[in-house]
Amino acid sequence: MSDVEDLLRARAPQVLGVLARRFGDFDAAEDAVQEALLTAAVRWPADGVPDNPGAWLVQTATRKLIDQARSENARRRREEVVAVREPLAVVSIDATVDRERDDTLTVAFMCCHPVLTEASAVALTLRAVGGLTTAEIARGFVVPEATMAQRISRAKQRIKASGAPFRMPEPAEWTSRLRAMLRVLYLIFNEGYASTGGEALQRADLSGEAIRLTRALHRAVPAERPDASEVAGLLALMLLTDARRPARTDAHGDLVPLHEQDRRGWDRRQIAEGTALIDAAVVRGTPGEYQVQAAIAALHARAGTVEATDWAQIVALYGMLETMTGNPVVTLNRAVAAAMVHGPAHGLDLLAGLDEKLPGHYRLDAVRAHLHELAGDPVTAARHYRAAAARTTSVPERTYLTTRAARLQS
Repeated sequence: MSDVEDLLRARAPQVLGVLARRFGDFDAAEDAVQEALLTAAVRWPADGVPDNPGAWLVQTATRKLIDQARSENARRRREEVVAVREPLAVVSIDATVDRERDDTLTVAFMCCHPVLTEASAVALTLRAVGGLTTAEIARGFVVPEATMAQRISRAKQRIKASGAPFRMPEPAEWTSRLRAMLRVLYLIFNEGYASTGGEALQRADLSGEAIRLTRALHRAVPAERPDASEVAGLLALMLLTDARRPARTDAHGDLVPLHEQDRRGWDRRQIAEGTALIDAAVVRGTPGEYQVQAAIAALHARAGTVEATDWAQIVALYGMLETMTGNPVVTLNRAVAAAMVHGPAHGLDLLAGLDEKLPGHYRLDAVRAHLHELAGDPVTAARHYRAAAARTTSVPERTYLTTRAARLQS
């Protein structure tokens, strides 16, 4: 990612916040900001970055917003609203963007409004807060650009129809809205770290955006809030997981599973930051699901080898997480960990009954294949690897699973 793209993505929510407060129309403001970002992406690499990038973006987006209003025969009404709320002088814009306030968190909470579905909230957050274009988001989720554009448009219309003002949630709303935001950021990170479809194994731009946004949230949430530990837990989980990314592929770009990775390639700086965050978070009270996941990731990060990993503690933590979430995917992970402690037969027993909870899910076959391979049953393992390969929508994972099956049959 270029320096200009980094700057634009960092500025996007700040500029959107200025326009949303000034015009009172989140939908129209978001469209204008996107146009301003696209204009900057074309002009800045050739003309150079302005002395005050935020002011330039606000000025450009404001002009576009006013042009839109004129084309809709609403010039007088819009300009009167703008004049009353805030003048368009460059001095005012400079102060608003650089010194007055940063609306990133407010924009993020707006994108995670309870009226939106999870999928819509993820898409809108990536566009409004992450600064990604509709085309980039569509590629990340392997859908046509037109489909993603409709999803984002409907999300903005639902927020508009809700009548929600552009402001931080009231104290009574904070907990539920924060929970939704953490979920959205978690999903964005997961899609970036392990893309669910297409040619790419991972999309560093999506996982990087999730980490950046979670850092911003971690800085903004007061440490005395009881849910601050979960924010820290999510950031720790992302850092500890992303630390493995350099070792997830070999020299040919092929997938390398966790148990075969060269841990010398893991990012030790991210591991140090992540372990410090989770160590501090877990002592503050009863841990939530992101803290538990981060604690599991920290145990992997601290172990020099697969064999040196504290698998018994990981099994216990997965059991806790299973009770918290009831998520069958957690049971899959617990089965793998339990196999390292009690043997593959025990792990396979834990998978009984998951066919109804995870019908057609490729990971269930993949885990069964791995455990049968550990148990010394290559024929059954190969069969499950082939079944998993047929069901996954990720090309790199399909290649890995097919190759694994072929090796067992050779």
